[in-house]
Amino acid sequence: MMRAMDDGDAPIPRRTVVGYALGSVGTGGFGTLPGLVLAYYLTDTVGVAAGVAGLVVTVPKIWDVVIDPFIGARSDASAARHGSRRRFLLAGALTLPVLFAAVFAAPGALDGPWAAAWVVVTFIAAATAFSLFQVPYIALPAEIAPTYAARTRLLAPRIAVLAVAILAFGAGGPLVRDAAGGGRAGYAVMGVVCGVVIGLGMLAAWWTAPRHAVVESASVAPDPQRRGDAFRAGIAALRELPAFRALLSTFVLQALATGAMLAAAQYVATYTLGDEGAVTYLFVALVAPALLVMPLATRLAGRIGKQRALVGASALFAACALSLLFLRGAAGGWVYVPVALAGVAYAGMQLYPLAMLPDVAAVDARTRGTDRAGVLGGVWTAGETAGLALGPTLVLGLLAVTGFVSRTGDDVAAQPGSALTGIVVAFSLLPAVLVALSLVPLARYRLTADVVDRRTEVPA
Repeated sequence: MMRAMDDGDAPIPRRTVVGYALGSVGTGGFGTLPGLVLAYYLTDTVGVAAGVAGLVVTVPKIWDVVIDPFIGARSDASAARHGSRRRFLLAGALTLPVLFAAVFAAPGALDGPWAAAWVVVTFIAAATAFSLFQVPYIALPAEIAPTYAARTRLLAPRIAVLAVAILAFGAGGPLVRDAAGGGRAGYAVMGVVCGVVIGLGMLAAWWTAPRHAVVESASVAPDPQRRGDAFRAGIAALRELPAFRALLSTFVLQALATGAMLAAAQYVATYTLGDEGAVTYLFVALVAPALLVMPLATRLAGRIGKQRALVGASALFAACALSLLFLRGAAGGWVYVPVALAGVAYAGMQLYPLAMLPDVAAVDARTRGTDRAGVLGGVWTAGETAGLALGPTLVLGLLAVTGFVSRTGDDVAAQPGSALTGIVVAFSLLPAVLVALSLVPLARYRLTADVVDRRTEVPA
């Protein structure tokens, strides 16, 4: 397996920690803003029916499932050949900003199905560029940090920056849109501004990534020449690694939950709270607490272990989301309290799985003698992006069956009572159930600190 450090628990260079953390500006922006506003952009700006909009946000993620394992396997081979994964990081950083801006720049002559086609094509291209960066980025912690505890310390600043990025893009993106006049022009300006910021964060991670990592005893899987080879490598990793299956299943279900809540937030702001701009305050309430509790979350993992800490965070999130069902009959400012408590839990739901993934990669490389960190990162990224995209798909499907009325003008459309109920359910009950279900596979995860740091054998 490749590592950028000697063994032991020596401090990771500050430059590496800071640069790696800044990469989350890119991942936070791409993961958050489309999930928050793309569905709303389709239904309430370019006149796409809710059912069709659901297909629009889903199709690019089907492509992700195909391309991400291929990129992961190629990055493994490139890392073995050139000593780092920086080439892939740079390719994504340079191409994503332009493609991200294009997603929200449908020409004025296009609306309805034609606007949907534009978004599908540009979103597929943007998702591919994002994968070029994100897949090797996910693989880096197993190479940068050599121990169970060091990986949590490396990931904590990254999740803190991720929280800032989510807050900045989730709250700032709509503000930029509105300041630019809203409508198509507002979305186009938002896409350009946010695309540039995303690219700068990705470039910081590329610049500070290990240039000459040392290849240790583990070999690297063969470089796949076809996507089918890489896809089979990803399936093999899922089949052979029970801990990876359990962790990935947990994370995908939680990504579905957060994706659904993000997508429903704008609808809740507009149709439940009666203020389109309230989505900014919902975002602040959800994400800001993560900045405050990150040091506590890191210490909690050190005290009780990452898995138990993740169980606690998930249970808290599910309980808070479920309480939001009362919005249907009593909408008001009280909503920000449970949303803020869910934000405390959200910090752990981001930190712990991402700190557990490099543990899986390290144990796999040590046990099997093959470095598959890129393959694991590819499968992980495919699952994460699919979950975040399918969350909005579930929301749009729920809105479609409950009779939601789309619009193309500035006036808010009157909604039937069934649609108003569907909006609240999408924001509360749906994410609560998904997070509760995620605890089932999490119970099968077996990699403790003793196993990861070679103090006990890997469990069967």
